[in-house]
Amino acid sequence: MAISRPTHKSFLLAVDQGTTSTRAILFDGGARPLASHVIPLRQIYPANGWVEHDPGEIWQAALACCRAVLKGVAPRDVAGIGITNQRETSLIWDRNTGAALHNAIVWQDRRGAARCAQLKKRGLEAGITRKTGLLLDPYFSATKLEWLLQNVKGLKGRELAFGTIDSWLIWNLTRGQVHATDVTNASRTMLWNLKTRDWDAALLKLFGVPRAMLPDVRESCGDFGSTAPLLLGAPIPILGVAGDQQAASFGQACFKPGDVKSTYGTGCFALVNTGKTVPHSRNRLVATALAQKQYAVEGSIFIAGAVVQWLRDELGIVAGAPDTAAMAKRAKPAEGLYFVPAFTGLGAPYWDPAARGAILGLTRDVGKNEIVRAALDAVCYQTRDLLEAMRKDMRAAGLTRLRALKVDGGMVANDWFCQRLADLTGLAVERPRVTETTALGAAYLAGLGAGLFKNEKDIAARWALDRRFTPQMLRRERDQLYAGWVRAVARVQ
Repeated sequence: MAISRPTHKSFLLAVDQGTTSTRAILFDGGARPLASHVIPLRQIYPANGWVEHDPGEIWQAALACCRAVLKGVAPRDVAGIGITNQRETSLIWDRNTGAALHNAIVWQDRRGAARCAQLKKRGLEAGITRKTGLLLDPYFSATKLEWLLQNVKGLKGRELAFGTIDSWLIWNLTRGQVHATDVTNASRTMLWNLKTRDWDAALLKLFGVPRAMLPDVRESCGDFGSTAPLLLGAPIPILGVAGDQQAASFGQACFKPGDVKSTYGTGCFALVNTGKTVPHSRNRLVATALAQKQYAVEGSIFIAGAVVQWLRDELGIVAGAPDTAAMAKRAKPAEGLYFVPAFTGLGAPYWDPAARGAILGLTRDVGKNEIVRAALDAVCYQTRDLLEAMRKDMRAAGLTRLRALKVDGGMVANDWFCQRLADLTGLAVERPRVTETTALGAAYLAGLGAGLFKNEKDIAARWALDRRFTPQMLRRERDQLYAGWVRAVARVQ
């Protein structure tokens, strides 16, 4: 895309490092996307339930994407960089050489399940939840880091650094000058105390983590150093960092208590803003930090868009995600057909790492169209699982009811899916004009740090609606279908 000559400091660069790809987007000073470049990320499966990424591949892809979108742009005209990343994915590296010492263990990885079960048996989950807002699950970083420290050979005598992917990118962009993370990523490690807003000494001891290897924790909108001059042609300040779901919440302008967004990528992640007070979920959701010293209750679904990838790559019944809408429309009524995509266990509110996927209610007249529709329905039902738990938590906290569900991510380009989501959840679904809200949120944070935006009100005024989907299904029918889903989930646990 051709880019007109800018005025000074009129660009923002967002790096969006996700589970299946690495992307960079160049925005103008008003946070309108100008150029984008994406590189797919290889998935590594060393054992059943294990998922890894190559840290070197991630870094090289991030650098290549940044260089691609900056072609024709003077680096000195970029006001700042925002980084957003797949959360919980964990790695260690040598501080002196900068070399990663093992593949990154991905958030989906379940190798810590036995350790979590052991800690639960010791009665430690409640104390961990009080401190971190999180539940004992291998999803979070602590057991991943513990495994690395116990199983990677040759660590003795090395000066180690730990990080989630944001820290790894910051380290490499600054050539080892900055070892830092932000509050949103720190809050997903199960090592950071939400109330003290610091690494928790007792948890570090429990998981055998030396504090010296941990990154400095900074606010999401802040100073994370500048890029080494030779990497991108000039030093560019890194001014915004947030985990992908918190970045999407910022990009969706979910700044008030009760604002809720749901992102449909590889997984599905719904966050409801709970304000300045640390929340406590009584319904198996987790508490997490947002940018600007706010907090949220969050529910995580491990498999969302990944189920469409599975239909394409493993079953071969769809050519690509765009085909699913037409196939779902053609599907015959299939009473009692449910697809529970628990490929890597069940996330919120079930938190069952041992659950496995199933298609239930198969009859002779079920074909590929019906299976595709059931797969899309599964994402809607799982979203309702999260919303039901959120409503209960919000009532207990005296917060306002959910007004509408702001959605983003690759799946929401599908109009059929968005309407089905409204029908099966009973909540209006709002799709913004810019659906790459994860990168947009990172750009907003960087722009706020650079002074291109005055405040959150200035950012909220820029949010624009593309289309609103309102529920058309009768409540009775919606509740009957959901009751069938609840029974189906019980069958796989």
